[in-house]
Amino acid sequence: MPLVYFLPPLGAVLIWSGNMTINQLTVGAIAPSSIAFLRWVLALAVLTPFLAPAAWKHRATIRREWPRLAVLGLLGMGLWQGLAYVAAETTSATNMGILAAMVPLLTVLLSALILREAPSLGGVAGGVLALVGVAILLGRGNPLSLLELTVAKGDLLMVVAATCYALYGVMLKRWPIDLPPWILLYAQVIFAVLFLLPPWLLGPMTPVDAGNVGLILYAGIPASIITTYLWMLAIRRIGASQASIFINLMPLFSAIIAMAALGERIALFHFVGGALVLCGVIMAQTLTRPLARPRPATAQNGPDRTC
Repeated sequence: MPLVYFLPPLGAVLIWSGNMTINQLTVGAIAPSSIAFLRWVLALAVLTPFLAPAAWKHRATIRREWPRLAVLGLLGMGLWQGLAYVAAETTSATNMGILAAMVPLLTVLLSALILREAPSLGGVAGGVLALVGVAILLGRGNPLSLLELTVAKGDLLMVVAATCYALYGVMLKRWPIDLPPWILLYAQVIFAVLFLLPPWLLGPMTPVDAGNVGLILYAGIPASIITTYLWMLAIRRIGASQASIFINLMPLFSAIIAMAALGERIALFHFVGGALVLCGVIMAQTLTRPLARPRPATAQNGPDRTC
């Protein structure tokens, strides 16, 4: 496989990792409800001239599938991104990158529950290993502190956000919607804007100024539109499973960018917790042999009733 095929997923994960630092930079510069809403308004404004005519041609499908499109827009854009901005107020970009890397593992677990996919050896073993890593990370090196409920609010919110995005991927697979990829994205963006409008109206409404316009531009174009294009290109070229492996690089990229841009310091528990999460995710993606083999169909007892 040509190495150039690996550039799109690598670029997408690099931009997503940079967005973890952007989340930190928004603290004090713009309210979470404002940037969560404005980034998708910007994305919608950029996409509309190119996609609105095609979306109109598919209006019958959009009208029929609007409840599912609404749920997908809420999970994948409203909650995943919105909760991350709130989480940034009480956690670090490094922690956010590590916890976001749990998405592939959570997808495996939710697929077993919702899609009735047989759990694999890697899914179970990797899930336990990653859970230990998350406990070390949330407990700042002391997992027992979880019993005292001393976990940072931002870390818990990132776990919820990662779960929402994993659920988004599972439901996207469960609900095959007959729309071209870009139109499917466009419809979800519209619903995301509608869901994020009430929190924005309730405030606080942060005005756009020189101090936050760059953050909105990065979140609205590279982190929303460009990454979507790169990710779709990656899935088309190397497949969804191969592309999702690149998400494992997010903790490393997030930590490097955070150290360079924010001066964050990496502690030992970051390395230990991050390594366990990373190993757990890799195990879940590579050790795919089902734990239990399906039982062969057995012939029914009794006389043959065929004529």
